[in-house]
Amino acid sequence: MRAEADYYGRLGVNRNANEAEIKKAFRQKARQLHPDVNKSPNAQEQFQQVSEAYEVLSDPQKRSLYDQFGEAAVKGSGAGGPGFSDFGDFSPFGDIFDTFFGGGGGGGRSRRRDGPQQGDDLRLDLEIDFMKAIFGGDEKITISHLESCGTCEGSGMKPGTKPRTCGTCGGSGVVTQVMRTPIGMIQQQGVCPQCKGNGQIVDEYCGTCSGRGKLQKSKQLMITIPPGVDNGSRLRIRQEGDAGAKGGPPGDLYVFLSVKPSKEFKREGSDIFSNVQVSYIDAILGTEVKVATLDGTIDLKIPAGSQPETVMKVENKGVPILGKKNARGNQFVTVKVAIPTSITREEKEILAQLKSKSNKV
Repeated sequence: MRAEADYYGRLGVNRNANEAEIKKAFRQKARQLHPDVNKSPNAQEQFQQVSEAYEVLSDPQKRSLYDQFGEAAVKGSGAGGPGFSDFGDFSPFGDIFDTFFGGGGGGGRSRRRDGPQQGDDLRLDLEIDFMKAIFGGDEKITISHLESCGTCEGSGMKPGTKPRTCGTCGGSGVVTQVMRTPIGMIQQQGVCPQCKGNGQIVDEYCGTCSGRGKLQKSKQLMITIPPGVDNGSRLRIRQEGDAGAKGGPPGDLYVFLSVKPSKEFKREGSDIFSNVQVSYIDAILGTEVKVATLDGTIDLKIPAGSQPETVMKVENKGVPILGKKNARGNQFVTVKVAIPTSITREEKEILAQLKSKSNKV
């Protein structure tokens, strides 16, 4: 005897979960298990199980029946009581999966998806050099995305052929099923399993793309990195995502940036931090030293009597502020005083004399 299904367990929520929590849990599970994304052997079965759970728990009436009477109340009992599995590839969540996996979004469950649909957005993670993040520049990238098939112009059909109206749903893209429950018969509407909600059947597919209407291709792009970007900055490259279904417009490409660290500088926002080392004599008497900045080397005056870890501010030598023309942060230079671990006899005598004089002051 088959074990009773635990719909709450399938979604990973408790029995008191609200509608938003159930929807969020389903979205997460669906992203992980959808056959277009997950290629593991049992992904299809697991996907159908979480879809079945969501189909029940997202409907207040069905959820109430399930909570009171269990699985039998929502799947029917005895002869003539069709369950969820009787729908084959039927899924009542077309609007959600359109958003996840390349559809145009919006629309109700019964909407025919027979028009062009926008393609998926793509993500590319790109690591760039420290100085390029500071001052910007061009970067060549290689992407792999779906492009519209040139043979069928994205329709997926053999050139010169036309689709025919689906006989199962009469072209509406939806079918109605009747469920028997302890409280009576309930009608349930969902996507037509024959035409997958399109309302039309294609008899001859394009030989170039095998009916997909799209082909996977690699492409090189030259993108511009603006000055002042940082870890986590995102660039949007319009219409370089996947091609849309049935000749629909492509999605966008989002490039997420990470920045290689610098051995010389530390960055915090628009400010730059660095160190300079001076001898203890120079710290006492004062000096002028060469300091590296983002723009090259400058002369920095170290005042007499500077203490170890003194921080000196160099204005307008930091990072260009993103979106603000000619605006830059500052550079902060920490003075590191080098104290020798050993000194000569002559140096020791001179220091002893200085100490003697300072004690008399």
